[in-house]
Amino acid sequence: MEEVPHDCPGADSAQAGRGASCQGCPNQRLCASGAGATPDPAIGEIKEKMKTVKHKILVLSGKGGVGKSTFSAHLAHGLAEDENTQIALLDIDICGPSIPKIMGLEGEQVHQSGSGWSPVYVEDNLGVMSVGFLLSSPDDAVIWRGPKKNGMIKQFLRDVDWGEVDYLIVDTPPGTSDEHLSVVQYLAAAHIDGAVIITTPQEVSLQDVRKEINFCRKVKLPIIGVVENMSGFICPKCKKESQIFPPTTGGAELMCQDLEVPLLGRVPLDPLIGKNCDKGQSFFIDAPDSPATLAYRSIIQRIQEFCNLHQSKEENLISS
Repeated sequence: MEEVPHDCPGADSAQAGRGASCQGCPNQRLCASGAGATPDPAIGEIKEKMKTVKHKILVLSGKGGVGKSTFSAHLAHGLAEDENTQIALLDIDICGPSIPKIMGLEGEQVHQSGSGWSPVYVEDNLGVMSVGFLLSSPDDAVIWRGPKKNGMIKQFLRDVDWGEVDYLIVDTPPGTSDEHLSVVQYLAAAHIDGAVIITTPQEVSLQDVRKEINFCRKVKLPIIGVVENMSGFICPKCKKESQIFPPTTGGAELMCQDLEVPLLGRVPLDPLIGKNCDKGQSFFIDAPDSPATLAYRSIIQRIQEFCNLHQSKEENLISS
């Protein structure tokens, strides 16, 4: 296909060849005929690339501001504590990439090698890739329509040279939009272990998580479980727990019971988490005995158990 307009709806869209932006495009007739909606060859290329990645985990949230990127970063930090485990953290929140800041990598640049883009490494066994590394300033706005975002995600999955990786953690934007559909589509043939969904206890967050769970079921994406973040505040002096975001409708626990989804755990509020994220440091190092750290470690263990079980099932299917 020839060069497409900036606001192209995409060849597989219902508006392909019919939208206002299609007028005058050299591909208009091809898209309108449906011939342009052929399987993307990148899916096969990504499947081949992902053969060196054992486990693939998507981190989702219905709403913004619930701590999804913070969770993704600390999941990566927690898994990388085992020096024999190789971790890759991919940030596909194209318009709000906060992973470079949280991981202490602001200002870093992506380098090209003969085998593709090289990730930016926090530790020898923890590599990171984000659109934030491609911006001239952290304050630059990314104002892209769906097809351009999809192209960037495709490039990340196909062209980044991760090497041999035990866990690929994909930090997604909030909601159920183009980015989520793209990453599920591109990774479908490579087998995603599942999704971890982040919420806070109040109903205004839970109502969007229900939509997220529905999305996962529609696209046949396994759900590893739900994490209730900012789940109460434990005073460091008196150890008394206060509900900053009251679970007025029963919180994540009742929602998970109703929808038959695992609740992986609850992470209480801790001001040190925010401070460490702003400094680009792992919270686990500064507060190893914090209730939040202990909650994270329990959740990470459950995620590892799920992935190991998922791998065993796949190996049994292949052998049979």
